[in-house]
Amino acid sequence: MSYSTEEKNAIYRVIRERRDMRHFNQKPVDAEILYKLIQAAQQAPSVGYMQPWRFIRISDYDIRMHIYEMVKAEIAETAEHVGSKREAYMNLKLEGLRECAEVWVAALMEGRDEYVLGRRTMPEMDLASLSCAIQNVWLTARAEGIGVGWVSFFHPDELADLLNMPEGSYPAAVLCIGNVDAFYSEPLLKTEGWDNERNLDEILFENTWGQNCDL
Repeated sequence: MSYSTEEKNAIYRVIRERRDMRHFNQKPVDAEILYKLIQAAQQAPSVGYMQPWRFIRISDYDIRMHIYEMVKAEIAETAEHVGSKREAYMNLKLEGLRECAEVWVAALMEGRDEYVLGRRTMPEMDLASLSCAIQNVWLTARAEGIGVGWVSFFHPDELADLLNMPEGSYPAAVLCIGNVDAFYSEPLLKTEGWDNERNLDEILFENTWGQNCDL
């Protein structure tokens, strides 16, 4: 049974208006909303029902600032690898760690090799499952008027050591979560001219790679 037109439009809207946020104000996020975010993560699909996601809420200021320094160092290092886009890269805002209300680290649990169902030939499906959980957090936050930014500028081993994570676990994302004054009208990297969204004929094929689909 499908949802009502109004309900479907709300779903389409929150997907369309989700943004990777970098600008936050410092207003705290209500605990009730934070609970909704983690509930949404728990309801994500996972291959083999392994539920590989783990989230670490960073409430210690010193740990947050240590993560910030890690991220800042990697952002500077990445500048040496973007080629002709270096000047444009230097003008991008790529994190909001000092301004956001909440910092969560999204990670994969240890012991994932024990889960074979659906992963024998594609072990990376654990990361796909975690990504679904993060997307659930993102969409739920947007529906509640809360911004989320996914930061990937860090060395996983260094972050795992900082957070005393067990061997075999893996930190995949640093999430900046917080209230915002306004959501971007379009993706920030598009606004900044870094890249553009793809046309449908670039991402949808029929039967074989590159074959046009008339959908």
